[in-house]
Amino acid sequence: MSEGRGAPTRGAERADAARNRRAVLQATERLLAEGAGSGGTGGVGGEHVSLDRVAALAGVGKGTVFRRFGSRAGLFAALLEERSRALRAAVAEGPPPLGPGAPPRERLLAFLDGLGAIAEGNALLLTAHEQACADDKFDDPSYQFWHRHLAALLAEAGHPPEDADFLAHTVLAVFDGALVRRLTTPDEPRRFTRSVQTLATTLLDGA
Repeated sequence: MSEGRGAPTRGAERADAARNRRAVLQATERLLAEGAGSGGTGGVGGEHVSLDRVAALAGVGKGTVFRRFGSRAGLFAALLEERSRALRAAVAEGPPPLGPGAPPRERLLAFLDGLGAIAEGNALLLTAHEQACADDKFDDPSYQFWHRHLAALLAEAGHPPEDADFLAHTVLAVFDGALVRRLTTPDEPRRFTRSVQTLATTLLDGA
C-alpha cells in the first residue's frame, strides 16, 4: 500500500526528531546557564532546569522531552555525551596517542588531557549531572566507556585487573564539578588537568 500524499516520510520524521533533539539540548544548556547566572547553589546544581521549562523553551511537548530523555539526569547526560563525542571517537579509532598504537602511559596522559579539557569547559554541567544522577552515575554509558578505557590502560601498564578496575574509578571520582570549578581559574585554566595527570603518573609508576 502506498503512503498517503500527506503522510510524512521516514526521512522527514528522522529530520524532525533530530531538530527536536537539538532544540531540547540547546534549551537545557540555556536554562542551565541562566540558573548559574542567577546565583545560589540551586542554580549551579541545575535545579533551574525542569522538563516543563525545557519543553516550553524548545517549543516541543513535555512528552517529547520525557520520551527521549526521561529525566533531568537524562538531559544532562545527553549534553555531556555531545561534548565528549569527538574524544570518544578519537579514543576508539583515532591516531595515537589518543587512539590505539601508543604506549599506555602516553595514551593515558593524552586521554586525561582531553577529558580534563571537557571537564574544565563544562564544570557547571558536570555538577548538575552529578546531583541529578546521584549513585546512578555508574550506570551511565559514558561513565562506563571512560572507566573501561582507563582500566584497560592501567592493566596494560602492569596493574592487576582488579586493581586497575578500582583505580579507574578512583581517577574518574576526581572529575567532580565543584573541584573542577575550584581549581580552574583565569590564571591557571588547566590546573585541574595537570593535577589529574600527576595523579595518573603516580599510579602508573606504582604498577
